[in-house]
Amino acid sequence: MAGRVRSGARDAVLIAGPTASGKSAFAIFVAERCGGVVINADSMQVYRDLHVLSARPDDADEARVPHRLYGHVSAGQEYSTGDYLRDASAVLAEVRAAGRVPVFVGGTGLYFRALTEGLVATPEVPEAVRRRVAAIPAADLHDELARCDPQAAARLGPADVPRLMRALEVVLATGTPLVDWQRQAQAAPVLAQGGWEGVFLAPDREVLSQRINARFNMMMDMGALDEVRALLALGLPENRGVMKAHGVPHLVAHLEGLISREEAIQRGQGDTRRYAKRQMTWARKFMADWTWCPV
Repeated sequence: MAGRVRSGARDAVLIAGPTASGKSAFAIFVAERCGGVVINADSMQVYRDLHVLSARPDDADEARVPHRLYGHVSAGQEYSTGDYLRDASAVLAEVRAAGRVPVFVGGTGLYFRALTEGLVATPEVPEAVRRRVAAIPAADLHDELARCDPQAAARLGPADVPRLMRALEVVLATGTPLVDWQRQAQAAPVLAQGGWEGVFLAPDREVLSQRINARFNMMMDMGALDEVRALLALGLPENRGVMKAHGVPHLVAHLEGLISREEAIQRGQGDTRRYAKRQMTWARKFMADWTWCPV
């Protein structure tokens, strides 16, 4: 697998794959070979308060090669794809100025699309509006959006909480529906076509399920419950991004005495397996031209 990434063949290397596919280890290996810097492209690993349950690289990993955009966002902050693209663009410029190869790695497809295809410019949303939307219960978001932006609500399902929140923030902040902003010209991508190499790690489904189950058990041994206790102590709304990380809602339910530890683990594992399936579906649609590697 490693031989398929040609060091120096591109200005950047992009490594994607479903959760628990071994992306982080592979990214470190590639970065060591090409003098690279590992740059996070995972929407949960940006949170400093979510180290264990997001499977962030540990101190030993970060000592091997430089890592950027890990744990730089507080749990109370909403972090959009636009925020990520802004931060990633700044890091990319620094890495290139240092003469090193950027190695982007993660499981968030929207981050990779933003890097390689650009992102439609949308307005800054005032913090007061973000707080107002964040205070709306997740179950009420779709109805609220339907009142403010029926067109956006028709395109989104009630369970698509992050995008419901984003559409509602935009229309409340500007009075203009999100689709009208999206019709505007798209900014040029920060990674030019032909200037990057994309690798998608594609494990066997059964093997991946076993890895997911084993990793969740390991996370429990590493202090996942303590991590969730600390999040609860912050008093964050349930629809805040960090509170929707895989496993967090079920571990919260366990800590509140609603379900057993065993049931919380089983539900967390199941949610993660379903998420991995969605990641594979996304990749088949949007990353079909990447190099696919069975692992």
